[in-house]
Amino acid sequence: QVQLVESGGGLVQPGGSLRLSCAASGFTFSMYYMKWFRQAPGKGLEWISSISSGGMTTTYADSVKGRFTISRDNPKNTLYLQMNSLKPEDTAVYFCAKSGVAPTGQGTQVTVSS
Repeated sequence: QVQLVESGGGLVQPGGSLRLSCAASGFTFSMYYMKWFRQAPGKGLEWISSISSGGMTTTYADSVKGRFTISRDNPKNTLYLQMNSLKPEDTAVYFCAKSGVAPTGQGTQVTVSS
């Protein structure tokens, strides 16, 4: 059974940083592209970043490019999202997912506010 558990969210001031983690189990993590999504209050699900199975290829939405960095540790079955220079508009629930599958976890709340 596929399980993805996001963590690391919290309240941070504008310009601050957070590092999100996604612990994966129930599938061969190292074989899959992985993605991060977010959903802001009252808005739909937004894709923000993807990473290849080996971690060599990454892509980002324009809204986070240059500020967020996706990475993975395959031996630890863990996906990461380093978020720097956070803005109030980054406030959302953040989810991870296997490529081609909608997010199924609870997500982790990120709130950027002074």
